[in-house]
Amino acid sequence: MLTPEKDKTVKRLLIVFLVTCCGIETVAFAQPKQLLWGDTHLHSNYSFDAFVNNNMSATPDVAYRFAKGMPVEHPWDKHRVQLKTPLDFLVLSDHAELLGVTQSVYFNGVDTTGLSLYQRLRAWYASAVLQDAVDKKTARLLFIDALPEPTADTRAAAAARRLSFGGIPSQLQVEVDAWRVITEAADSHNKPGQFTALIGWEYSSIPGGANLHRIVVTDLDAGRAQTFDPFGLDQSAFPQDLWAWLGETAEATNGNFLAIPHNSNISKGAMFAMAPLKGGEMSASYAETRRYWEPIVEITQIKGDSETHPALSPEDPFADFETYPYYIQRTPEEYKPRGGDYIRPALRRGLSLASTLGVNPYQFGVIGSTDAHTGLSSADEDNFQGKMATDSIPRNKKMRWGDAANQTFGWAMSASGLAAVWAEENTRESIVAAMRRREVYATSGPRIAVRLYGGWNLQESQLDAANFPANMEGHAVPMGGELVHHEKGSKPAPQFLIEAQADPNSGHLDRIQIVKGSQLPDGTTTEAIYDVAWAGEGRLLPDGSLAPVENTVDLATGRVDNRVGAAQLRAWWTDPDFNPDAHAFYYARVLQIPTARHSLLDKLALGGEVDTHRPDTIQERAYTSSIWYSP
Repeated sequence: MLTPEKDKTVKRLLIVFLVTCCGIETVAFAQPKQLLWGDTHLHSNYSFDAFVNNNMSATPDVAYRFAKGMPVEHPWDKHRVQLKTPLDFLVLSDHAELLGVTQSVYFNGVDTTGLSLYQRLRAWYASAVLQDAVDKKTARLLFIDALPEPTADTRAAAAARRLSFGGIPSQLQVEVDAWRVITEAADSHNKPGQFTALIGWEYSSIPGGANLHRIVVTDLDAGRAQTFDPFGLDQSAFPQDLWAWLGETAEATNGNFLAIPHNSNISKGAMFAMAPLKGGEMSASYAETRRYWEPIVEITQIKGDSETHPALSPEDPFADFETYPYYIQRTPEEYKPRGGDYIRPALRRGLSLASTLGVNPYQFGVIGSTDAHTGLSSADEDNFQGKMATDSIPRNKKMRWGDAANQTFGWAMSASGLAAVWAEENTRESIVAAMRRREVYATSGPRIAVRLYGGWNLQESQLDAANFPANMEGHAVPMGGELVHHEKGSKPAPQFLIEAQADPNSGHLDRIQIVKGSQLPDGTTTEAIYDVAWAGEGRLLPDGSLAPVENTVDLATGRVDNRVGAAQLRAWWTDPDFNPDAHAFYYARVLQIPTARHSLLDKLALGGEVDTHRPDTIQERAYTSSIWYSP
């Protein structure tokens, strides 16, 4: 295996980690696409923070078996758990930092060969403390004080920080062995056409407490993946260095890679900043590099929703959805939403940057995933297995990570989300290709099927045609695509066709919305939201808004009555405010009727009055990737 000459693993154990036809550009539709459901962000017991939070038994094999719909034992108390509907694909994304080290120390102790007596004593003490803390289910407390202090100077804080735990010698071979187990488990479960096990890992940069984590995904098999060591924070805290490494490794392995940013909502404005983290001006070269390596981002997951925030989208009544106002760091800091934290403001920033640079660094699609550390990919509110094994049962969800009131706890977590991919085949290559062309979307958990197409001469009748969506070929682009006017003279507004079907195992649909961002003549950007299809008569109000859909959740049982809403919604829509000279993006947001949140279901399970500090119901949703218009 190729490894750096320096001994990077000593640094890894000492790293902070995280608790951590007119002219139209078309995409060929030569082969019909199928909708595949998956999770690109799941941790097994090989992730150090999963293990110290009592996931000692959910191995990569367990994670894949659960994703495929098989019953497995829960890592907390060994009760049987099972998905109602299997996934089509899974990326097991254990942290590159400390990969497999913590569980190895717990189960096997530390190899002290060649160490001095003093070093042996330190190693013995360190492993004994860890083993005792894991046994007492308090191991996470060992690492709370090691999280990074908040700082205004993110560049100065970008160097890897160190845990005071100390005493553990090099564990490089442990990491090599762990990577071999993880990649071979993926190969053993990968069944082209039936279930896809993609190889990946998490890169966990967190300078100054700003979450800049990425999930790295590749279409490689185990043999080629084992020729490198996953790139981690100990190699660099700068995403630019990760992209450079991806380029070198893709060439060396003849494989395809991409990186998926996640939890931008807690990045302190750094994820989608207007300048590179290393400093300097945003250049066209930087923008193109980022656009290539990060074609999609995670818009929703357990640690909150990253579409937008009420402070950033004050005219959006649905902006306050599963807001997660907590940072990953030692010292509690009041949460402050910034423009660089959220997806919709980032898409708007991309329009501005594209007009000056000629390249849009934030022209990305969106997916959802879980970030569960239980090894169990569970995005359903009524089958939520928690972020960690520790908070997987109702009674433990009231526990907080510390004494401060603004620190996170189990009910603050969301049972979210899922990645939806329109791919030609259920294979590694086809799924990665769909991600790269951005023909993907996200849901907060329900399997809401959504299609979105944009073009210049689309007709509402095409939605009802027997050959829809094949009839879009040559006339429209799907989600993730680009529209460009090539003809001179008048430039009509684009038209969009949207179709959404409710998850048959969940609530009906409330409405379909189109979210638009566009650039104004002075270079600033604006956003607008249009209700384009909805269920029920008489809901349109005089001001053009919709009356809220009825909440039919029975608060005594958690059941929802689907007598409201619709099983399917469709829309033909054209932009009434189109400016042919302005860059713009359009994406669909599909809202369900309210259903029971896991906080209500847990409250009912516990009996009596329980203050979960969270709502009883939730209005789940799907977000499509955008379609971009360029003058």
